[in-house]
Amino acid sequence: MADNISVTVYGAEQICASCVGAPGSRETYEWLQAAIGRKYHDANFVYKYVDVEQPPDDDSDQNLSERILQDEFFYPLVLINGEIAAEGIPRLKPIYRELDRNGAVVQT
Repeated sequence: MADNISVTVYGAEQICASCVGAPGSRETYEWLQAAIGRKYHDANFVYKYVDVEQPPDDDSDQNLSERILQDEFFYPLVLINGEIAAEGIPRLKPIYRELDRNGAVVQT
């Protein structure tokens, strides 16, 4: 089995201006966990949600949160092991591709 795979979702309570009508960031985070859990063995996944308006004291989280707030990226922003897999309204296909590339084990 692969090492732990981190799935981080950066978002905010307010829905992204370009994502009107889409679910909020927190809902996307929960939806993503469920979708990944249906396809992959989830024993090696570590999930994290970062509110860009109140990021934790971690420098990388604060840096990326600031970049999102400066409109460099749309949110929710999904990272797999630190690499951007999706932004704005996420699609599962590129996220699954990134998980596969990182050694996620598909359920049989």
